[in-house]
Amino acid sequence: MRDPYEVLGVQRDASAAAIKSAYRKLAKKHHPDSNKNDPKAAARFSEINSANEILGDETKRKQYDRGEIDAEGKPRFQGFPGGGGGRAGGAGGFEQYSFRSGGGAPGGGFGGAAGFEDILNSMFGGAAGARGAGARGRTQGFDFDTGFAPDLDQSVSMTVTLEESVRGTEKRVRLPSGKELNVKIPAGVNAGQQIRLKGQGESAPGHRAGDLLITVNIAPHPYFKIDGNDLKLELPLTLYEAVLGAKVRVPTLTGAIELSIPKNTSSGRIFRLKGKGLSKGGATGDLFVTTRIILPDGHDAELEKLMQKWRDSHPYNPRGDLG
Repeated sequence: MRDPYEVLGVQRDASAAAIKSAYRKLAKKHHPDSNKNDPKAAARFSEINSANEILGDETKRKQYDRGEIDAEGKPRFQGFPGGGGGRAGGAGGFEQYSFRSGGGAPGGGFGGAAGFEDILNSMFGGAAGARGAGARGRTQGFDFDTGFAPDLDQSVSMTVTLEESVRGTEKRVRLPSGKELNVKIPAGVNAGQQIRLKGQGESAPGHRAGDLLITVNIAPHPYFKIDGNDLKLELPLTLYEAVLGAKVRVPTLTGAIELSIPKNTSSGRIFRLKGKGLSKGGATGDLFVTTRIILPDGHDAELEKLMQKWRDSHPYNPRGDLG
């Protein structure tokens, strides 16, 4: 993945507000639902969300800037101090190590004459080393006889859009080994939920293949915020729509609907759209729409004159209860 700063088009010293603004503009521009005829839109949208997961989180951003994690949020493994042979560059900034049972080239480390049984011998008083004495010169995984089994499970994360989490989707995931798999994401998946693919993890001689654990993340949505089964949306209104009333289009996960705004609607008024939230555990949530009155950009002399006249002839104090 590209540098998150490059993906969002911001400088490395950009403020959190600038990053948030850049993300929202790009997410809105490249959202798959707005680019249904562009087969590459989903990939761009996923890349934008991944970049925001790093730069939009203060802790992760600092870790990335210090080189502790890569552009996918994975730790950059630095290796063991003084490590010797058996070391090889891995995918995604990781270093891979082969644990040998002894007999390799001299020089110490995990790939040299001091094999894994020798390390266990120094740690646990000789039993492990004696048990492995007959296996000198052979590369292998942890032996069942030692009582230690290798952890062959692999864990990766995958980000889907809110719409994809609702209706289900199929996405391609790349493993640390470089292998790619098509994964079916079930409809109604929750953020943080894990999907287990048996036998798709790492393998080692004499051991059952591990499993692949996929943690699903739901990308921040340009409009909706998730609150349990409910969704929340801020709806911008013009001043005249709020005063005179209007019918305005409101986006939902199943398509836009028309909402009637009564006359004299104040900013902050909440409308509840039943059944327009998320369906989880047999229950369906609602969509809560909060109005926000937005004034036109710049100075409007005619509007200011009208408001001055209104202030002088119709004064009122909405803060009277505040003391």
